[in-house]
Amino acid sequence: MKTLAQFVQKKRDDLGLSPKGLAMAANIDLNEIEEIEAGKELFLSVTVRQKLAKILKCEPHELKKLEKDFDTNFVSEQVVESLKELILNGAGGLKCPKCGAPLVTRIAKMYDLEDNLMLHPKAHCTKCVFQIH
Repeated sequence: MKTLAQFVQKKRDDLGLSPKGLAMAANIDLNEIEEIEAGKELFLSVTVRQKLAKILKCEPHELKKLEKDFDTNFVSEQVVESLKELILNGAGGLKCPKCGAPLVTRIAKMYDLEDNLMLHPKAHCTKCVFQIH
């Protein structure tokens, strides 16, 4: 396997699970599973990595080695925080601070251990490696 997306999809297929079945079994939002398998989500949180590994019957480090964590130092933390606020406030038409291409944005709805709703802004560039995860 070369990519995280291919690895997750193959493991899921080998277990006879649909994306929805994997999402339900791992208690992960279906949109996140779909983004991982589409190659849009390239970095997993520790929690998501552990949940996926458990259901996919693999070790978390197998997933970690396929992730594409990249250096975001080319964009200041203030710019990233500003983009996060804009996403949470529903702004559209946002552009990548690195290359100026359109950003694909969404708000992930997650719950903490006490079942409190947590909103996490996410974005990825349509042309370069920039993403907010």
